[in-house]
Amino acid sequence: MSQPATGSPAITLYRLQACPFCERVVRKLQEYDLDYRSRFVEPMHSDRNVVKRLSGKRTVPAIVDENTGVTMSESANIVEYLENTYGSGGGE
Repeated sequence: MSQPATGSPAITLYRLQACPFCERVVRKLQEYDLDYRSRFVEPMHSDRNVVKRLSGKRTVPAIVDENTGVTMSESANIVEYLENTYGSGGGE
């Protein structure tokens, strides 16, 4: 997978430890062998200002994909985006 000029992965995943919704996204990233960087966020919803600035919401998971310029949250939306962008577009 391509990486930005900085050499770091193009996809950044904002997540919580042991979050099942976050793990769903991690599994999809791994399924498509996508390089990504994990950024663990504050457990307190009200303290997730970094995520709020990026996606407009404080919910996780959230991703920023520098390959496409997409920033989004909600695991179902992210999984669908990853399937459509990097997968076969409709599941296996």
